[in-house]
Amino acid sequence: MDSRSATIIPPESTSCSPENVAEQPWGEKVSAAVASIYNSLPKKGKPQGREVTVLAAFLLSNHSQDLKVVALGTGTKCIGHSRRSYRGDVVNDSHAEVIARRSLLRYLYAEIDCIRKKCVDRSRSNGSLALQSDVANNSIFCLCSDKLGQGKFKLKPGWQLHLYVSQLPCGDASLNSQLFTSLSSSSSEKRSTECVSPEDSACQNGACFQVTGTVQKKPGRGDTTLSVSCSDKIARWNVVGVQGALLSCFVEPVYISSITVGASQFDSENSVADHLRRSLHVRITPVSDKLMEPFQVNKPLLWVAPVPPKEFQHSETALETLTCGYSICWNNAGLHEVILGTTGRKQGTSAKGAMSPSTESSLCKKRLLELFVALKQDYSLSCSVSEITYRELKEKAEEYNAASKAVKASPHFINWLLKPQNFESFSG
Repeated sequence: MDSRSATIIPPESTSCSPENVAEQPWGEKVSAAVASIYNSLPKKGKPQGREVTVLAAFLLSNHSQDLKVVALGTGTKCIGHSRRSYRGDVVNDSHAEVIARRSLLRYLYAEIDCIRKKCVDRSRSNGSLALQSDVANNSIFCLCSDKLGQGKFKLKPGWQLHLYVSQLPCGDASLNSQLFTSLSSSSSEKRSTECVSPEDSACQNGACFQVTGTVQKKPGRGDTTLSVSCSDKIARWNVVGVQGALLSCFVEPVYISSITVGASQFDSENSVADHLRRSLHVRITPVSDKLMEPFQVNKPLLWVAPVPPKEFQHSETALETLTCGYSICWNNAGLHEVILGTTGRKQGTSAKGAMSPSTESSLCKKRLLELFVALKQDYSLSCSVSEITYRELKEKAEEYNAASKAVKASPHFINWLLKPQNFESFSG
């Protein structure tokens, strides 16, 4: 398959080359829309004093390029291996990009559920749906008309998904940035990512350095994590889509049309765009001839936004700033909660009630599985959800899994961390 470029280009845009990025207003438009939503949220979960965090969001645009923020997340933390749960009731990775994407999943589930409640003439024989005109007009989805995607939804023609991040994603995209170099050389600040294995680092005079282009994992506070970097996850989304394995039962791959990153005090705009292009697209191009439709290598347009507010600016030294431990989760379908990133549970969880269902985030795998099961009971899909585990349900998305395996078998991702199967053996 050939690489895919965004089909609708933002206003005044002629290319995604670094030279043109600084001249376009698209980055300002995106960052302003995200900032407006963030500023409207309560103080709870936001950085205080010297604290800083990372902000990420997903936006939708239509034919007229009107932007709508549909999901938002903040955060810089993830839990170590020992804190992971076999019940799927904690959020393992609370980095902003991951929180925003999981908030987006709940938004997509809500959109499909809205169609389910209003649709008419459901045909059990072939799983297709006939939609009333008012439902079709108000939804972001339409039904696939081709045989390949029959019975599934896809984004309406002219609608596009966009990602905003206040700084370069952790991992490969930021390895060569000046900020990462400064933080790495500071003895008081831990690196943003660690090597997955000794083979992924180059050692000189007893010191090890990450190798550009390889999978990186996020560090835990004295406890090794199983979470790969945001750069690696976003690169994978550019092949499999952001919808994940379960939602692929309902929707065609949903790709990101543009990625906008806040300008850095330490790197030029051209440098930021170059880091993004190499890490999020160039690394996955070898996968293109290993994919089957509807999956393909997506090539998002890349933009640099103005430098974000101070609460999203990470300093060269840990003495000047501290990372906020909370993650804000928000979407346009009514979600708003705060997670403590080091526990993966809702803010305010006490030690005594730590295992209570009331402490579970709406973004944990268990809660997302509940949404899938609820939809599954209303649609005529081939697999049964009765007494079947989360992992087994994911494995039934065969086309999705084939695309994911193609990514992980490619040279730049061959060292992708594989999670123990028993961590996903819970059921809905």
